[in-house]
Amino acid sequence: MDVETILRNKGSWVATIRPEATIAEAVDMLRHERIGAIVVSEDGESVDGILSERDIVTALADFGTDLLLRCVDDIMTRDVVTCEPGDTVGELMAEMTSRRIRHFPVVTDGRLCGIVSIGDLVKSRIDEVEFEANSLRSFIAGA
Repeated sequence: MDVETILRNKGSWVATIRPEATIAEAVDMLRHERIGAIVVSEDGESVDGILSERDIVTALADFGTDLLLRCVDDIMTRDVVTCEPGDTVGELMAEMTSRRIRHFPVVTDGRLCGIVSIGDLVKSRIDEVEFEANSLRSFIAGA
């Protein structure tokens, strides 16, 4: 299965936030949308950074509660690893494991077109395994 199929099934909506937004605003968005990362984008199409729960926890240890007043730009991850719609689940799972990341913004021609999380990849893999198991059961029952 590829990223394009995952996005077709789950949708391509992506939470974005501007770099000058406060961490308090970002935390509220994460909580409200029940997500683990927000793409930081000046225009809603470029990927300028990503802000994850891990970024916030790390910065909280550094800055304390003053963190909530700081800008997203202060703590976001700038070196964002992205993927493309044609990338496979296996490729992304390997990248997530080796880089210890949980979210990939999906980019086409330099423009943001979705996001996939480790949960999306695991769900797609479970769906594939269930389909294969059902196919084998049908084959055995018909034999």
